[in-house]
Amino acid sequence: MTAILNRATRPDMLNVNSDAKSKPPARAMAWHRTPWFEAVQFLVLMALLLLLVLKGANSMGYDWKWEKVPRYIYRVIDGELIWGPLMKGLFVTLDIALWAGLIAMGIGLVTALLRMSGSIVGSAISWVYIEVIRNTPILVQMLIFYFIIAAVLGIPRQWAGILCLAFYEGAFAAEIIRGGIVAVRKGQREAAQSLGFSGYDMYRDIILPQAVPIMLPPLGGIIVNLVKHSSIVSVIAVFDLTTQARTVVSDTFMAFEIWLTAAAMYLVVTVTLSIGVSWLERRYRTA
Repeated sequence: MTAILNRATRPDMLNVNSDAKSKPPARAMAWHRTPWFEAVQFLVLMALLLLLVLKGANSMGYDWKWEKVPRYIYRVIDGELIWGPLMKGLFVTLDIALWAGLIAMGIGLVTALLRMSGSIVGSAISWVYIEVIRNTPILVQMLIFYFIIAAVLGIPRQWAGILCLAFYEGAFAAEIIRGGIVAVRKGQREAAQSLGFSGYDMYRDIILPQAVPIMLPPLGGIIVNLVKHSSIVSVIAVFDLTTQARTVVSDTFMAFEIWLTAAAMYLVVTVTLSIGVSWLERRYRTA
């Protein structure tokens, strides 16, 4: 249906073959822009950063104890795998990011549609919500949500953190979704209305399928940010990865080893999410 509407609203597509023939052939990718060379650059940069950290620690006379780190990740006792505090904290972080991400996408979609609805009340509510959330620190929001809103409504500690993160990221998601919808050509809406599509069917079958590829990269950034921003729940004593790492450091005084390990665990999750979003983006573009 989208292809038919594109053809109906783009009469200049009739000359696409002649235009394609007149285009010059694409140049081969330069060697310094190939994926393998960029990967080597990344690895070299990480090695330099690690060398800098090690040199700084050695200059302080720090006594490295990497051999003790694995026990805080996992242990095998009598053939049974037992997760350590860092892995337990990572599971909580992933759980928080998952639920907060799903709720944030729903909040963002509803807010974006309200802002574009033409309703004075709906537009005002969505505008106030977006401006207040985006222009106040997330730490302040977390403390207000936990000590006031969650206390009044009886919301559990972890869900207070999830909802606060969802409303925070939902404000950014709303603007991304609105931008993606606005980017769809006006002729698409006019063609759908002329064919008798209802508002719901128009958004479901025509507008959103074209807007999703536009929205995917920035929305993927929001999901990655959720994993990183989830560390803010440590201020309300939710036992996520950051809280567990802080507890282990206070018990063992292995600050460098534990914090570097926690940073590596965050990095693995965020890089994996970034790769997944890139794959989805390529799939939508080639579909």
